[in-house]
Amino acid sequence: MIGNTMQEGLEKGVTTTAPSPSSRLKTYIERNTTSMKKISTLLLFFIISVALASAQSSDERDVAAAVESLRKAMIDPDKAVLENLSAEELTYGHSSGTIEDKAAFVEAITGAKNDYKMIELSAQSIKMVGNTAIVRHKFNAEVVSNGATTTANLGVLQIWQKQNGKWKLLARQGFKL
Repeated sequence: MIGNTMQEGLEKGVTTTAPSPSSRLKTYIERNTTSMKKISTLLLFFIISVALASAQSSDERDVAAAVESLRKAMIDPDKAVLENLSAEELTYGHSSGTIEDKAAFVEAITGAKNDYKMIELSAQSIKMVGNTAIVRHKFNAEVVSNGATTTANLGVLQIWQKQNGKWKLLARQGFKL
């Protein structure tokens, strides 16, 4: 039977020595250097991810602000704001099937044809694809059109494009919910 005690080991002439403090430190450093490299790599990856998410969030905030500016300019018609927010290539589709270009859209809002009393946007989502933003929301409005007050409860898809550093409405399509 083989003995497992320190005394038996000493009796057989086997000596054991505890590792020196410097040896233990060296082993500790070797083991943890790999862990520290992994932690540093993960931390760097996290910082880069946050930075990229911030940049994207900045564009999303800018698009949301443009959508809100358009909503306000439709309630209190402002030709300059509407023209500034609209791309020259604008195609503005109504839920009725009517499609307007930029000039017709601006005229419909600023002229006597439509008078929006209230517009509420809800359930808005914004998806960024390069210099293009896809915006979806629910559009609830009260509008006086040709003397008659009506309400609209629509789904809306808007396409915004960054042109010369500014977000412009390129396309819009409303659909009945």
